[in-house]
Amino acid sequence: MLRRLYSEQPASFEFTPANLAWAEGQIAKYPEGRAQSAIIPLLWRAQEQEGWLTKPAIEYVADMLGMAYIRALEVATFYFMFQLQPVGSVAHIQVCGTTTCMICGSGDIIEVCKRRIAGKPHTLSADGKFSWEEVECLGACANAPMAQIGKDYYEDLTAENFEKLLDQMEAGNVPLPGSQAGRYSSEPAGGPVVLAEYKGTGAQYNGSVQRAVDIGDTIKRIDGTEVPLLTPWISKGAGHGSVPKAPAAAKSAVQQAADAKKAEPKPAKDKPVSENGVTKQEADATSTGTPAVEEKQPELLSAAREGGADDLKKLKGVGPKLEQTLNELGFYHYDQVANWTPAEIAWVDSRLKFKGRIERDGWIEQAKILAAGGETEFSKRAKY
Repeated sequence: MLRRLYSEQPASFEFTPANLAWAEGQIAKYPEGRAQSAIIPLLWRAQEQEGWLTKPAIEYVADMLGMAYIRALEVATFYFMFQLQPVGSVAHIQVCGTTTCMICGSGDIIEVCKRRIAGKPHTLSADGKFSWEEVECLGACANAPMAQIGKDYYEDLTAENFEKLLDQMEAGNVPLPGSQAGRYSSEPAGGPVVLAEYKGTGAQYNGSVQRAVDIGDTIKRIDGTEVPLLTPWISKGAGHGSVPKAPAAAKSAVQQAADAKKAEPKPAKDKPVSENGVTKQEADATSTGTPAVEEKQPELLSAAREGGADDLKKLKGVGPKLEQTLNELGFYHYDQVANWTPAEIAWVDSRLKFKGRIERDGWIEQAKILAAGGETEFSKRAKY
């Protein structure tokens, strides 16, 4: 039950551009100030990209979400779905060993894993291609015994057909997931006794297997190089991971009016507004299609002043990695941040990986309080 980080760690981690866009889409699902709710999907995508969850990946995700590293580590070590040690480069095989699978022969599958892969779970095979472990019930009891490989279930396993699966994967092929005994879904082994007409839909496979075939990324690393990964709420086009927009003519007049209302620019809090009530800078940007504020470099320091740098992590949204980035840019003190103008904010924002965080998390307001010797609600919590 003791879960620790692996003794040997890579030097760094970074999402691929496609996975970064996907991650930002996940964060966008949550209300302002609730970005930490995305911790599990972001850690999971990091694991899908690398195969296992590394310390740099955990810290990278924590920085994205403005979390203390220990909080992200708590999540990673709590859930057994996260692999904290290297796994096979081709596949990590999770064999269900709970009651139904055990009765139906999961022990035979485990013996194949011990013989073909490694004598102990969580151990790489000699060629580094495979690893395995025994897990608790995965909920496919009707098709026992089974194993999860990557995102997919492989069911109705025997020692013989499981060996064939390993042969296919070792040869660089992707075996078809689902039942390995020809069952369409989870009907009785002797054939369906109710809803017998369900196969008349014309679908070659059941829903989950068909989806795996359509996506085509089974047991591969999720790096975004082959399949578009943008989420529906941030995607601009149709295709996998996006939702095509319905033509305007298909909407009612009421719906079109509601959509138009949503699209109207809104005045920002505490900002000057134009005659029509829209924030002036936003109105200018809407009419010209150009950025509302041109960038201007703030005053930078080559090192912290006498007395040492301020703890910029007391600003909500700034973690150790982001603090390091700010220091490298030339920012060490609260008063520097507090005095940023809109043009200077634009300059800093363009040099951060996750744009919009300065205004979203209210750095300027927080920095003014901290520079004056006060405390914010976040800085009080940050002490602990």
